[in-house]
Amino acid sequence: MEYERTESVGDRLELLRAYGYGLCMGTADALPGVSGGTVALLLGFYGRLIAAVTAFTPRRAVTILGGYRPERRTRAREALLELDLGFLLPLGVGMATAIVLIADIVSSLAESHPIAMFGFFAGLIAASAITLGRNLTFTTPEHAGAAIAGAGLALMVAADLVTLPGSGPVVIVIAGAIAVSAMILPGVSGSLILILLGQYIFLSNELSAFVHAVSDLVGGGSLAAVIDPGTTVVLFVAGGVVGLLSIARIVRAAMARRRELTLVFLVSLIAGSVPAPLTNISESHAWTTETIALTAAWAVVGAIALFGLEYLVGGFEPE
Repeated sequence: MEYERTESVGDRLELLRAYGYGLCMGTADALPGVSGGTVALLLGFYGRLIAAVTAFTPRRAVTILGGYRPERRTRAREALLELDLGFLLPLGVGMATAIVLIADIVSSLAESHPIAMFGFFAGLIAASAITLGRNLTFTTPEHAGAAIAGAGLALMVAADLVTLPGSGPVVIVIAGAIAVSAMILPGVSGSLILILLGQYIFLSNELSAFVHAVSDLVGGGSLAAVIDPGTTVVLFVAGGVVGLLSIARIVRAAMARRRELTLVFLVSLIAGSVPAPLTNISESHAWTTETIALTAAWAVVGAIALFGLEYLVGGFEPE
């Protein structure tokens, strides 16, 4: 009996640890600076995360769904264990908790203090590009080409020269696929991708509205208020699942085959994204001397915050 109790306590501690990991990873991914993948590397569970994510395959899903038949239950149980759900579920809940909390804060600050928030984000992005770029070499024409392609693509998106067609469900699914894939890549933040795609504030507002509507519904609120933002959340999550099963695998394969070249492209993409948050400021403020000075000051604060975090953890590595 004592052994069972000790084992139970150990299981609970493991769940709590995974939930804590999720909180850290979700916080990083909700802010356009350090990525959740980098946090996973720093905390030592990146290998387990990738193994669990890549364990999701159509064949394994069919095996699990076939578990309703008695003769297939053993294999279905084995497939479930291979997915490492005891780790992924509390990790995912922790990430969702952090993202929901930060989305609410972002929605509020985007309206009340856009200069401070987006200036801070610009500083975070610039500092993360510097910290990650220190570990890379640009010694060949291929490296130069990858750097130009990454930075150029980000700059064109930030300048609205390259945009997604429309702003409906398809865009939300695409944004979810790309952003969630980025969440598990060291160096690239999912929220950075959303800023580049012009979806960050919209999705933060929708998530915040959905959470508040669900809370109100429990207290007797309207179901109609849940449906609209809830549809956006479902579409984004659906895109994220597609991204994890496709885009994330493609990038991981590129990392395995041409690691240095892929990292140069990704870090250059981050560097080219620095102006992206500034477009949100220009929507509500003219670029006066005061606006520029305040934005620069908050960018410095963001850069100092990231450099300070880098110092505390002993440096960031893109992979």
